[in-house]
Amino acid sequence: MATEAQVSPATDAARARLEAWFAGRGWRPFDFQREVWDAYAGGESGLLHAPTGMGKTLAVWGGPLRAGLAELLDAGVEVPESSRESQDVAPVRPADAAPLRLLWVTPLRALARDTVRALREPIAELGLPWSVELRTGDTSGSVKKRQRTRPPTVLVTTPESLSLLLSYRETRQAFRTLGTVVVDEWHELLGGKRGVQTELGLARLRRWRPELRTWGLSATLGNLEEALDVLLGVGAPEGRLVRGPERPPPEVRTLIPRSLERFPWAGHLGLRTLPAVVEALEEADTSLLFTNTRSQCEVWFQALHDARPDWTGELALHHGSLDREDRAAAERGLRDGSLRCVVATSSLDLGVDFSPVDQVLQVGSPKGVGRLLQRAGRSGHQPGERSRIVCVPTHAFEIAEFAAARRAISSGGVEPRRPVDRPLDVLAQHLVTVALGEGFVADELLAEVRTTRAFRDLTGEEWAWALDFVGTGGPALKAYPRYAKVRQVDGRYRVPDRTIARRHRMAIGTITSDSAMVVRFLRGARLGTVEESFISRLRPGEQFLFAGRRVKLVRTKDMTAYVRLAKGARGTVPRWMGGRLPISSELGAAVLGVLSGGTGPGAEGGEAEMEALAPLLAIQERWSRRPEPGRLLVERTRSREGHHLFVYPFLGRFVHDGLAAVWAWRLTRQRPRTIHASANDYGVELLAEDPLDPGEDGWAELLSQEGLPEDVLASINAAELARRRFRDIAQVAGLVFPGYPGSGKSTRQLQASAGLIFDVFQDYDAGNLLLEQSRREVLERDLEIRGVLEGMQRLAALPRDEVETPRLSPLAFPIWAERMAAQVSSESWRDRVERMSVRLEERWDAETADD
Repeated sequence: MATEAQVSPATDAARARLEAWFAGRGWRPFDFQREVWDAYAGGESGLLHAPTGMGKTLAVWGGPLRAGLAELLDAGVEVPESSRESQDVAPVRPADAAPLRLLWVTPLRALARDTVRALREPIAELGLPWSVELRTGDTSGSVKKRQRTRPPTVLVTTPESLSLLLSYRETRQAFRTLGTVVVDEWHELLGGKRGVQTELGLARLRRWRPELRTWGLSATLGNLEEALDVLLGVGAPEGRLVRGPERPPPEVRTLIPRSLERFPWAGHLGLRTLPAVVEALEEADTSLLFTNTRSQCEVWFQALHDARPDWTGELALHHGSLDREDRAAAERGLRDGSLRCVVATSSLDLGVDFSPVDQVLQVGSPKGVGRLLQRAGRSGHQPGERSRIVCVPTHAFEIAEFAAARRAISSGGVEPRRPVDRPLDVLAQHLVTVALGEGFVADELLAEVRTTRAFRDLTGEEWAWALDFVGTGGPALKAYPRYAKVRQVDGRYRVPDRTIARRHRMAIGTITSDSAMVVRFLRGARLGTVEESFISRLRPGEQFLFAGRRVKLVRTKDMTAYVRLAKGARGTVPRWMGGRLPISSELGAAVLGVLSGGTGPGAEGGEAEMEALAPLLAIQERWSRRPEPGRLLVERTRSREGHHLFVYPFLGRFVHDGLAAVWAWRLTRQRPRTIHASANDYGVELLAEDPLDPGEDGWAELLSQEGLPEDVLASINAAELARRRFRDIAQVAGLVFPGYPGSGKSTRQLQASAGLIFDVFQDYDAGNLLLEQSRREVLERDLEIRGVLEGMQRLAALPRDEVETPRLSPLAFPIWAERMAAQVSSESWRDRVERMSVRLEERWDAETADD
C-alpha cells in the first residue's frame, strides 16, 4: 500500500472529493469503508463482510471512484466539483465513456438492476466520464452484441452472462483494460455450481489480467476465511478480510395465533394469522412479505387482495417465475414507496436497497439463521434505523423456530456455506466455452483451472477424461458427431461447428434453469413460467392462481400454456421446485434449546412465544418428556398401524432422511421384516409390525459409522436417485440440449434423453466420471452424507432417554403426518391428519378433565 509520503496531490484531492460527496449527502464514511478504499489503492484483493444496509456497495465502489478521479486530476483533466444537481444528468454513453475498468457480478437480476442505479449515482455527481450498463438475460440482443466490442466503463452482470462473454473471441480484447472484479453476495454463490462457474470465470480473467483486483461482498456467512480463499483462488497473494461494524440485531416479533393446535403439522400456509398480518401491514408504510415458496407467495398475495380489496394497486407480487416487467414494476413500487406491500420469495432476498421498506414479514420458518438475518436486513435502510421483522408461523412448532432464530442471532450463530468440489459437468461446459472463445492449449488451461478452489485437486486422469469427453463424447458416444464438440487444430482446442457453438451458448444458463412452460394470455401478455409437471395435470377449463390472478387454462401448445382470466371458485396453486427447505443444524440446535425450556442469549423477549407453546409442551412432558441438549430422546409408541420408534436428533430433514434409511436398512439386516421410515426436521420415525427395541448392542450397531456410506447407498434406491441427478448433470455438461426458444423440450423428454444416456454409460462406459459425479451428488446434496457422518458420531456419544408413550406425542405427530402425506390413498391425507389431531386433542382433554 502506498505510504502517506507517496500520495500524490491528485490522490489527495480525489480523496477529499470523495469525502465531500459523502458530506454533501449528510453521511460520514465508516472506518471499514476507508479501510477498503486504502486496500484497493494498495492493489489488494479481499472480502468485505458487513451487515445488510451498512454501505458495502460504496465501500467497494469508492476505491475505483477515488482512483479514477486521481487519474483524471493527475492528467490535468478538469473534473467538475461534486454536485447533488448533477445526478439528474443523463448517463454517459458508452461511446463517449472511459473503457472497461470494472466488472460487477451479482447472483440475481433484481440485484443487478439495483446495482446499476447505485453505481451510476456517484458517477454523475462526481463528474466522472464513466458509463454503467447491465448485461443479463433480460438485456436486448443489440446491446449485448455492442457490449462484446465496446463495453461500458462498468459492466454489471451475472455468472451465466460472464461465462457467455468468455465464449466470444473478441472478449479478451474488450477486457484489455479491466482492472477490478467485484462479486456481490458471494455467500449466495459459494455453496453451489454457480459459484464454481464464477471461480472458473475469475481464473480466466486473471490469466488475461494478472494484476486484476478481486473483491467479494457478503452479509451473512459463518466461514469467512474459507470464503475468501475460494474467491481469490489457489496461489493468490493473501487477501484482506474486512469486517464492517456490527449492526444492532433486528427487532424480531412473532405473531401468535389466537388459537394454536396442540398437535401441529407441516402443510398449512399460515392463513389463520391473516387478520393479524393485515393489522401489521396497516402499521407500516411499506412492507416486504417473504414466503419460502412461489406457491405460498401466490396464495398469500391472493389472500391479502381478497381481505383488503381497497388495497388494489398497493399490493404486488415478486418471484422468479413472473415476467420481467411485472418484477420490475414491483421493484419500482418498493423503491419509490408507492406500494404498501410486496409478497415475494428469495427473488428479493439479496442486497437490493429499498430504503422505504420499514418492516419485513416472514411467513413460515426461515429454516436458517442467515436467511432470517438476510431478509430482516431488507428493512431499516435509513441511518440509525433498526431492521424489523415480523414472524408469521404456519404451525405451532414454527413459533419455537422463530424464538430459536432470535437466540441464535444474539449469540452470533450463522451457518457456513460449503464450497462445491470438482463438479466435472461445470468443467466440461467451461472447456467448450473457452474453446469457443479464443481456444486453449491443454496444459495452459489445466494450470489455470487448478488455480480454482473447486479444481485444485483435479488429477491428470480426470483432466484427460474431460478433454476426451468434450472432444469425442467418450467411449460410448464417439460414434455420434454431435458429441464431438471440441477439436484440436495446431495444438489449440477450438469449436469448429457453428450449430454446436449456437447450442452451447444457449445452454450456458442450464446450471440454474428448470424445465418450464410459458404462461401467456390467449390474446395478450406473457405472465411468466411454471413447471410443466403442474400444467400437465390440468385439463382445459381448470383454474389456477398465477401472477396474482385467477386464470383458466385454455390450451397448451409449443411449451406454452394459454390462459384466460377466470371468475368464481378459487383455483389450485402451481407447485415449483425448491420448496423442500431443510432446517440448518445451527437452527436445529437452537430449537432444541427452546423446547427444553433452557435460557440463554436472546431468550429475553420470548415470553409470549413460550406461553403459546406451554400447552403443547405440557402434553409432551406428560405423555413423553421434553428433548434436552446433550441427550437423545427416543419414543416407542404402539398404534393400530404397528410399533413406532421415534428418534429426535434435531439435525434437519436431509440428514434425518439419511439416518432413517440407514437405520431401517440395518434393522432389516438383523432379521427380515418390513420397516417404513419417515423424517422431518426434528426427528425420524421407524414403523414395523413387531416391537422396535434395539437394545444396547442394537443401538451400537445402528449408530456405528463403520460402512456408513455403503449402507446409505444400499438403503435407498440410489440408482434412481443418481438417474434423476444425472439429468441436471447431463444438461450442464451439454449431453442434453434443452431446445430452442419457443420449442423447448419437455421435462419428460429431457428425462428420457438423459435416462437413455445414463443407461448407455452404465452398459458401455461404466467408468464415465459423470456417473460417479451423479452418485457423489446423491450422497452430498440429496442425503448430506457429511451431516449424516457427523450426526451419527455425535448421536453415538449421547446418553439416551427412552420413553414408552401411550399415544403419539406432539413431537411425533408431525413426523407421522409427513408419512401420511407421502402415502398414496383415495382418502385426503389432510382430512386424515386433521381427524387424528382432533382425536388426540380429545384424549388430552379427557385426561386432564379431572386435574
